Amino acid sequence: MVRDNIMRLLFIPLLGIGISYLSGIITYNRYNSLQIAVSLIYFMFTSYCIWAGCQWIHIKLRNLYTVNQKTFSKLLSITTISGIYGVAISGILCLLWMRVSKEIFNWTSINKFILSSLLAVIVFTLVYEILYLSKEREIDNKIVDQLDQELNHAEMTALRNELDPHFIFNSLNALSHLIVQDQEKAILFNRKLADVYRYFLINKNKELITLFDEIEFINNYFFLLQIRHDNKLHLHINITKENLFAISIIPCALQILVENAIKHNQFTSDNPLDIFIFIENKHIVVQNSIQPRASPAESTMIGLRNLNAQYRISTNQQIIYENSDKRFTVRLPVIKP
Repeated sequence: MVRDNIMRLLFIPLLGIGISYLSGIITYNRYNSLQIAVSLIYFMFTSYCIWAGCQWIHIKLRNLYTVNQKTFSKLLSITTISGIYGVAISGILCLLWMRVSKEIFNWTSINKFILSSLLAVIVFTLVYEILYLSKEREIDNKIVDQLDQELNHAEMTALRNELDPHFIFNSLNALSHLIVQDQEKAILFNRKLADVYRYFLINKNKELITLFDEIEFINNYFFLLQIRHDNKLHLHINITKENLFAISIIPCALQILVENAIKHNQFTSDNPLDIFIFIENKHIVVQNSIQPRASPAESTMIGLRNLNAQYRISTNQQIIYENSDKRFTVRLPVIKP
C-alpha cells in the first residue's frame, strides 16, 4: 500500500471537521466547548472509519485485478464499491449522532453529510489510484531497467565468450608456425602468450577498462607479433598520458582491430604494415595501411561484428568503418569513465 501516514494525519481531521461543518450536522450554539470538542472527535472517528474501510476495499480489490483488465473498469469497480461503503458507514454514524446528540432530526443535514462523505470517498479513491499507478509505474520502470542491464550483461558476456575460440585459433596458428621454424622463439612466444591470455581472462568480463590498460596489453600483444613477423609490422601509438587515464574502452577492442589488420594484409621487410592508434574527434582511431594479400584470407567477421555489437550495447553507439584506397580506418567512440 502507498505510504499515507502524512495524508492520514492531515486529511482525516480535516475531512471530519469539514464535512460536519459544511453539512450543518452540528448546531454549535447548543453545546459548550467540551461538547463541541467531543463532537468533532466523533466526526474525526467517522472520517477515519470511512478512510480505513475504503483503503481496505482498495487493497482487496486490487488483488483481484487481472493483468489485462482495463484501467477504466478497475477504477469504476473500486469507486462504486468504495462509494457504497462510504454512504453506508456515514449514514449509520450520522443517524447514531442524531440519536445521542442534542440535534433535531433533519433529513436535509443528514443527506448533505452523506453526499459530502460520498464526494470525499470518490476524490480520495481517485487520489489513491493515481498514487498506486505512479508507484506501479516506478516499480515497472525499475524492473525494466534491471532486466535491460541483465540482458545487456548477458549479451555482452556471450559476445566476449565468442572471442575465446577466435583468439585461441589465431594464436595457436602462430605458435605452430614458430615450433616448426624456430623453437627458441616458440618458447618465448608461449611465455608471452600466457601473459597476454591471462590479461584476456582477467578483463574479458569487465564492461570497461582504462585505455592505459588496453594500450599496455596491445604493446605486449604486438611484441608477440614482432617475434613471429620480425620487422614487418610497425605500431604507431600517439595518445597523450592524460587521455590514457581519462578514457575507457571495451576490453580487447584494440587487439581485435590489430589482429584483423594483420589477417587481411600482406607485409614484408621492405614494405611493412603500418598500424596507427590515436585520438581524433571523440574517437579512438585504429588505422592501417592497405596492402591486400594475393589470396585474400577467409573472413568470418566475428571480431568486428562482435566489437560493433559490444559498443552498441554499452554506449548505444556504433563503431565507424572507413575504407579508402590506401587506409582502412576504424573509429571507436570515446567512453568517459
